[in-house]
Amino acid sequence: MYQVGIDIGSSAAKVAVMENGEVMKTLLLNTGFSSKKTAEDIYEILEKDGINKENAKYVATGYGRISVPYADDVVTEITCHGKGAYYLFHEDGTVIDIGGQDTKGILLKKGRVMKFLMNDKCSAGTGKFIEVMTNRLGLTQNELSELAKKGSPITISSMCTVFAESEVISLIGKGTPREDIAYGVIESVVMKVVQLIAQVPSDKYFLTGGLCEDPYVISRLEKALKAPVASVPLARYAGAIGAALMAE
Repeated sequence: MYQVGIDIGSSAAKVAVMENGEVMKTLLLNTGFSSKKTAEDIYEILEKDGINKENAKYVATGYGRISVPYADDVVTEITCHGKGAYYLFHEDGTVIDIGGQDTKGILLKKGRVMKFLMNDKCSAGTGKFIEVMTNRLGLTQNELSELAKKGSPITISSMCTVFAESEVISLIGKGTPREDIAYGVIESVVMKVVQLIAQVPSDKYFLTGGLCEDPYVISRLEKALKAPVASVPLARYAGAIGAALMAE
């Protein structure tokens, strides 16, 4: 029997297929305009691989969890991210999940969620903020980080993504080097994340979400938090893995 975890976020849908406690397959799709359509696409893709309602149990989580009509259960994303992170890292600490529209801080003790915080009122400090800024600068996320490594300190002070974008446009108009702006964009995200995470402090941190494979972001978080920040490629699927574990 397969266990399928489906984490439909605001920007991306992540899927983890598990069997006997091991991750057998992962999928990553753009959520698009319809979470329901994305859920249907996921089922069709898995069905082609022989995974269906006859031999699998499905658990949905995330922003669009109620849009998965074939789910056997729905579970909150905090629970799933905590469970998925503990599966990946086998240690207690604070999970930092930088999502498309929100950033979460989840404190784990003995593998259980003890406390959590979520910044969901403003997209500053989230993947959406980075997406807006990379589009404005004509860069990919990886290119943004590579440029930021070469940049000189510059501050983007606006707390709101809309005003921050205006600030970046002004910097571009002044001829500020792109690498300096890139540095400022990354530092702005890091500082906002750290302000949130300071309320769930730990001596060890785990990064999940779309930035989990960005060494530069990880290094800046480590410096700001003054503590190690661990991550692995599968950390992008932490929520989906947690949902699959709940299906057991």
